[in-house]
Amino acid sequence: MDLTAYRAWLFDLDGVITPTAEVHMRAWADMFNSFLISRGATERYGDEDYFRHVDGKPRYDGVRDFLNSRSISLPEGTPEDDPEEETVCGLGNRKNAVFNEILERDGVTAFPGSVALLDQLRDLGVEVAVVSSSRNAPQVLRAAGLSDRFGVVIDGNVARDEGLAGKPAPDTYEFASDSLGVAHEQSVVIEDALSGVAAGAAGSFGLVVGVDRGVGEAELTRAGADVVVSDLAELVRA
Repeated sequence: MDLTAYRAWLFDLDGVITPTAEVHMRAWADMFNSFLISRGATERYGDEDYFRHVDGKPRYDGVRDFLNSRSISLPEGTPEDDPEEETVCGLGNRKNAVFNEILERDGVTAFPGSVALLDQLRDLGVEVAVVSSSRNAPQVLRAAGLSDRFGVVIDGNVARDEGLAGKPAPDTYEFASDSLGVAHEQSVVIEDALSGVAAGAAGSFGLVVGVDRGVGEAELTRAGADVVVSDLAELVRA
């Protein structure tokens, strides 16, 4: 692949640059299973629930979609809700608290192949941005030592402040491309989540790259990926 064929590369963070998708998975599982047990539910939350209902979405959307899948109705609440409150926002905040505890305790190391691709894009003078549904993106980038790599970071906080629809809508990726001053058709979207790939496919981007970290090549292709790789090192020029 000619890396200079496009002027901007727009990266999802969790699962694409850093293995923090695993941390998110653990945090979601801890939170949801504790909640389900407290309600006497016999069916537990599992990895399939993460990929189907939660992965890549804004936090409260993930809570809402999973609860809907189990026919559980809770008050919406507000983003200021205490993590102990049994509201959609309260559960989302509870998950976030668990995530930050794990991140602080264990830290995070970026995928070597992703760093190699970032190195090559930097050397070629290609623009890059992070587009993440998570509101923890700045903390994750700092923990991984990559804060200085991205002039544009569109995370859940920016999406909220700008009134941008979350993935699978293309709005956050379009906003990142616009912020870099690059036409959507000259931008590449790189995603590992089905909702993120769908967001790329819903826009007029030049290329959508799916990174298969467990979802499956066929699923990513069906969601709209033009190219699927198992690691971004596959895109690095020899």
